[in-house]
Amino acid sequence: MTPTITAFERSPDGGKGLARDMRVRWALEEVGQPYDVRLVSFSEMKEPAYRALHPFGQIPTYEEGDLVLFESGAIVFHIAERHAGLLPDDANARARAITWMFAALNTVEPPIVEREQVRYVEGDKSWYKERLPILEDRIRNRLGELSSRLGDAEWLDGAFSAGDLLMVMVLRRLDGMDILDDYPNLSAYVARGEARPAYKRAFDAQVAVFNAAPTC
Repeated sequence: MTPTITAFERSPDGGKGLARDMRVRWALEEVGQPYDVRLVSFSEMKEPAYRALHPFGQIPTYEEGDLVLFESGAIVFHIAERHAGLLPDDANARARAITWMFAALNTVEPPIVEREQVRYVEGDKSWYKERLPILEDRIRNRLGELSSRLGDAEWLDGAFSAGDLLMVMVLRRLDGMDILDDYPNLSAYVARGEARPAYKRAFDAQVAVFNAAPTC
């Protein structure tokens, strides 16, 4: 059965491939699973019909028969469990890959997202300029730890896995901040992820939606 995912009708990321459906697209492309995409508007995402799929009114969702999932990390995990290619066969290596999935979303991503959002929600506050370097220091702390762990390895734990997929997507959220430039091995790590054919197919599919959307 071909799964259906939801994505922004017009993504606020400006066609940079940063919206969270990109993570799911990439995972599906990596395992060779065809999929359909249903585009939704911001207003549709808040309606009861969509809230029945995603209680928080966000994207993406994943529908496959009578299975409905939300949260990009959970969807990627589901895909990785259902199909070969994103989780190792060895039990211990598999557990480590899953650990890196959680690390990407629970440890590395939160300070990056907070730094992204502060400009919009606190940019007009008196403390904004003082708060900004504090948030960036938190990001640098995490990046320093991640950089040390990665070292000169190609991927986080041997072969490419769902942990790398999510970590690369999280690090891509630093686009435009220049912070990642201070960590050459992480920059190269992201570039390796972006060079994967499956990533390119997913990116092209997502950016095509943005380019096709009517301008306001």
